[in-house]
Amino acid sequence: MASGGIARSRLAEERKTWRKSHPHGFVARPETLPDGTVNLMVWKCVIPGKQGTAWEGGYFPLTLQFPEDYPSNPPVCKFPAGFFHVNVFPTGAVCLSILSSAWKPSITVSQILIGIQELLDTPNPGSPAQDACYRLYKKNMRAYKDRVRQQVKQYPSLV
Repeated sequence: MASGGIARSRLAEERKTWRKSHPHGFVARPETLPDGTVNLMVWKCVIPGKQGTAWEGGYFPLTLQFPEDYPSNPPVCKFPAGFFHVNVFPTGAVCLSILSSAWKPSITVSQILIGIQELLDTPNPGSPAQDACYRLYKKNMRAYKDRVRQQVKQYPSLV
């Protein structure tokens, strides 16, 4: 089986598993193309902000772009460009160890999304992806959390 076939087979299984059981408030589904077909290699997701954090109340869109050699290599995970977070590049790409150096083929879509939700409120200042965001986080936590709360208002629940 070609590597793309392995990726699609694994993603079809991930989709079945997700439909049976997934974390409350999260959304993850393969992209539907204009002709109605499903593209298993691109998933449109929503990560809810965790209760009791500055991120609470936000529902943050995230795209997972799976490579042809998935699960040998991780997906690229992207928020919208300009997303405000210490570990999110200006392009929206997420900087997280389980998506790079700590990647294992056994990591599931659910684990990726939960890991990114955890990262929202517990950023890794040792691996900053946005300088201005990082400086605000280090120098003025109140202003940083105010900026996060402003962003939450940009991404309300769709329900």
